[in-house]
Amino acid sequence: MESERYIRGREKLREIDGHAGELVIEALKGIAPDLGRYIFEFGFGDIYSRGILTLKEREIATVAALAALGNAQPQLKVHIHGALNVGCTRQEVVEIMMQMAVYAGFPAALNGVFAAKEVFAERENAGQE
Repeated sequence: MESERYIRGREKLREIDGHAGELVIEALKGIAPDLGRYIFEFGFGDIYSRGILTLKEREIATVAALAALGNAQPQLKVHIHGALNVGCTRQEVVEIMMQMAVYAGFPAALNGVFAAKEVFAERENAGQE
């Protein structure tokens, strides 16, 4: 039986990423199903569902953090899609990467910009934006 946190998290992730977020959880079922459950329950059921910050603000923070890490390109791309889905513009996404040049360095900013470029192309090819 799915907990209230799990259901709330699944719905919040769907609100941000559509069906794409569920694909990640589905991919984990065969190897680390508890990790998928933790992502739904804690990440999205508890943290993303808190209110206070809007989903757009949360995605800006997440994109900035992932870009600064420099080693999370797949997750960065997922959250760039999410940022665009919840109201960020392409210009805002690029500006986030520009900001990262100051605090995370030019390599992180460059990698972020190139990840954004790939996401923008994917969305154009899919007829989005």
